[in-house]
Amino acid sequence: MQTAVGVFGGEAYTDGIDVPPLMVANAGNSNHPAISSLNSPPFIAVELCREHLGVHPCDKRRSISEYRPLFPAIDFSLAKNEDDILWTPDIREKNEQVAARGLKFLNWLWTRKEKEIAIVSHSGFLFHTLSAFGNDCHPSIKSEICTNFANCELRSVVFVDRSLMGSDSSTTNYPGKIPRGPDLPSDVADEKKSEKDASV
Repeated sequence: MQTAVGVFGGEAYTDGIDVPPLMVANAGNSNHPAISSLNSPPFIAVELCREHLGVHPCDKRRSISEYRPLFPAIDFSLAKNEDDILWTPDIREKNEQVAARGLKFLNWLWTRKEKEIAIVSHSGFLFHTLSAFGNDCHPSIKSEICTNFANCELRSVVFVDRSLMGSDSSTTNYPGKIPRGPDLPSDVADEKKSEKDASV
């Protein structure tokens, strides 16, 4: 949460502002000043969007009552349990289970009204979730989607609901809707166009 707040939060928090801070000063012994929630997007803690679960104590979350005073403006309402019931000390979540949890998270994400959403999570969760996508793309696209994340890496990914392709209501900013055909890198598309032109 500290990373999300640090990247997407407002400026330094000042007493007297009529909004709660996203993060209080020195949260987690960080020596970081408080961060304001003024003019910042909504922050929602989602239990599904976590690192590999099990065995490693660093992947176990604290209780919600410990987090709330540290991050007063973050919405923890989706956390159904006060304590971490997903983490177990003796069973490590399999990669396939992480990917399945990631897909469940993305299904929840589709229910959101926002069009641009920042997902701040751990590299393992993001890697295994995104690995479930791109099988119908050019191998270079699949490779790009499935690369490991660097620490604090910011990566843009666009998800498109293909069931809406060809519908009358545009769900993107692209006025001509989503272009038909495979999503190819421009150099591959140029080669294919040249081949097609040469055969005509």
